[in-house]
Amino acid sequence: MDTPNAPAPGKTLLIVEDDILPAMALRDELEEAGYRVLDLTGRHEEALSAARTCKPHLALVNIQLHGRDDGIELAEDLKAMGIPTLFISGQVSRARSAQTVAIGSLPKPYSTTDMVAAVAYLLRRLEGDESLPRPPGLEVFDVAPDGQAPRVA
Repeated sequence: MDTPNAPAPGKTLLIVEDDILPAMALRDELEEAGYRVLDLTGRHEEALSAARTCKPHLALVNIQLHGRDDGIELAEDLKAMGIPTLFISGQVSRARSAQTVAIGSLPKPYSTTDMVAAVAYLLRRLEGDESLPRPPGLEVFDVAPDGQAPRVA
């Protein structure tokens, strides 16, 4: 039986997070919900390599990564590859300022339950299904009808 938040079979996710313990908890929760999660990374180049090897349906990207790596720059590269990005960062103002390269933001601290709901919502929305209610805390970035200025939904 299909439940509203059940993932579509075969959906692959990429988690790019510099803090390994929350990344592992998030991976475990998403896998338990039925998603395939690529190897965890906190580095720009490793994330791009993983994305090239197995194009994920959605990337969950922290803005502050290891060393000098920047999640916004990574989101730009992923967007160029056709991979949508959800920012998972406490840097809300930076996420909003970069909304042209991401489809949304779920600010820290978030619960893994909220993240699973946000992923299900965004993946369905990307497929044109807007029947699910937007999960708490999730900001969805849309392009205005004129194609110019982004707006927050």
